[in-house]
Amino acid sequence: MAEWNATSHVYPLDRCVPHLVGARAAETPSASAVVAGHTVLSYAELDGRANHLAHDLRALGVGPDVAVGLCVNGSPEMIMGALAILKAGGAYLPLDPAQPAERLAFTLNDARCPLVVTVPCLADRVPSGRRPVVTVDVSGPRSSTPPALDVGVENLAYVIYTSGSTGQPKGVEITHSSLLNLVFWHRRAFQITAADRATQIAAVGFDAAVWELWPYLTAGASVYLPNEAWRNDPEALRDWLISQEITITFVPTPMAERMMAVPWPAKSALRMMLTGADTLHSYPSPTLPFLLVNNYGPTECTVVATSGPVLADERGDGPPSIGRPIDNTQIYILDDELRPTPIGTAGELHIGGAGLARGYVNQPDLTALKFVPNPFSSEPGARLYKTGDMARFRADGQIAFLGRIDDQLKIRGFRIEPGEIVAVLNEHPDVLASVAVARDVAPGDRRLVAYLVPAPGTQPKRGALEHFLRARLPEYMVPSTFVRLDALPLNSNGKVDRNALPAPTSANTVRDDGVLEPRTLMEKRVMAIVAPLLGLEQVGVEDNFFLVGGHSLLVTQIIARLRDAFHVELSLRSLFDAPTVARLSAEVERLLVDKLDAMTEADARRLFAAGEVA
Repeated sequence: MAEWNATSHVYPLDRCVPHLVGARAAETPSASAVVAGHTVLSYAELDGRANHLAHDLRALGVGPDVAVGLCVNGSPEMIMGALAILKAGGAYLPLDPAQPAERLAFTLNDARCPLVVTVPCLADRVPSGRRPVVTVDVSGPRSSTPPALDVGVENLAYVIYTSGSTGQPKGVEITHSSLLNLVFWHRRAFQITAADRATQIAAVGFDAAVWELWPYLTAGASVYLPNEAWRNDPEALRDWLISQEITITFVPTPMAERMMAVPWPAKSALRMMLTGADTLHSYPSPTLPFLLVNNYGPTECTVVATSGPVLADERGDGPPSIGRPIDNTQIYILDDELRPTPIGTAGELHIGGAGLARGYVNQPDLTALKFVPNPFSSEPGARLYKTGDMARFRADGQIAFLGRIDDQLKIRGFRIEPGEIVAVLNEHPDVLASVAVARDVAPGDRRLVAYLVPAPGTQPKRGALEHFLRARLPEYMVPSTFVRLDALPLNSNGKVDRNALPAPTSANTVRDDGVLEPRTLMEKRVMAIVAPLLGLEQVGVEDNFFLVGGHSLLVTQIIARLRDAFHVELSLRSLFDAPTVARLSAEVERLLVDKLDAMTEADARRLFAAGEVA
């Protein structure tokens, strides 16, 4: 495995990102730097206006290791504001204006931001306080010279806050040296030139936005920003990419999977689609006119730690890999005692190398917990970042991502990796995308629920999905419910928002065609008991009680009615395990058979004569 971590590649550390962008502006001042609709900023305009704003920021005390809030939506102003903060020697802290005011205030206070850069129309979103608010204007004045920079590669370039397990966000500190490693790896790996047209699509608070800017602006390429309405519409985004002759783009994983499913022309200027942020389950069609590249990396490791192309002819038993470590990055898959796991064996993914963050803002204990000494390096102070992700090395050195350690589910005593269910479900021709979660359908009853987006022109059927999964997974990994969605809900970072998944209902649950009628006398009798209690005229014999109006209070009523009708004792557990007329009928019949076996022939004849046994 040592050869898989032989990723050393020298990159220049004599100039930071703002110097490199300024050099491009001097070389090609009239070249397009940023394009957003009818707004086009040349390199001279972008650099000059950022210089002017940087002087103002320096006058307000911005300098090395000073975090400055950047409360701007994805726009030319956002790019100009970030560049200005870097030119002033500070570190920019992107803030999503749509976030609650309380969260914005916490972030600004936690990072000790002395001021906030925003646009006039968003100034009221900045929490009130004593800190100055500076506005950025793409038509503002220019300065031909930046402030004198005393910033070094060891200083902070940006700070991004991510969700924390305590309920409060945590700030990740990234230095210029780590950012430069990302920039120069990206430019080399994807052969970026000044002729490229790239995109800025990710939300401003998502670290992928860092990746969408600086590799291109330091190379003299153009960065295009789509209309907000197109960012989550796969066909509209495809049409825009084609019309603008975009050559390379990043699209968050769920959107990339949707875009791979829409028709594409045989030829387009787009040569590469980069994706990441969530688990990729789909392989591209061989007819797609661009190369798909899957990427993986936590915010704590400067956006990207592993990367690799996904080829249609490499379709295997599982989802695509997350590739191999990028330049100057090492990947270790370790057990609980930091020992390497054998090839093919799962373990926690650890990351070392040039991309590691300095640590967390004001959280030395958490920093020490997550960034641990690297036992595989002789370099003084070398560290490993404990990702909390499960992975395994494949025999060829590529890395299979297996999901979060804390995403592991436990259903009826079985430990389940939801990613394994999703990987199989997405292979069904009627399923475009899916996610599996555990939900409490009744107190004390936790069930697997699969949410799926149907493939275009298909109508998935419950029976077919169950049959497909049972042929590949153990019974305990087959979801009890399938919910149909038009699209998986995404959070601002482009990841599936599990908290936004709707509760299963009779309207959104995947079912077989029509209502399945009772097929036996027992099913008719059980149906006659269950349907009135649910307040329904008819219930399909395979319908889950809890998805058609049932709840825990009705469970005891159903059990009581069945006891009166058949003189059998059903447990609460039995109804949770058999929440359909068909399965409940089978359970009643089983109990009756057991009861009959223990009866004398005379007792049995009396029961049949009374009609108590069908």
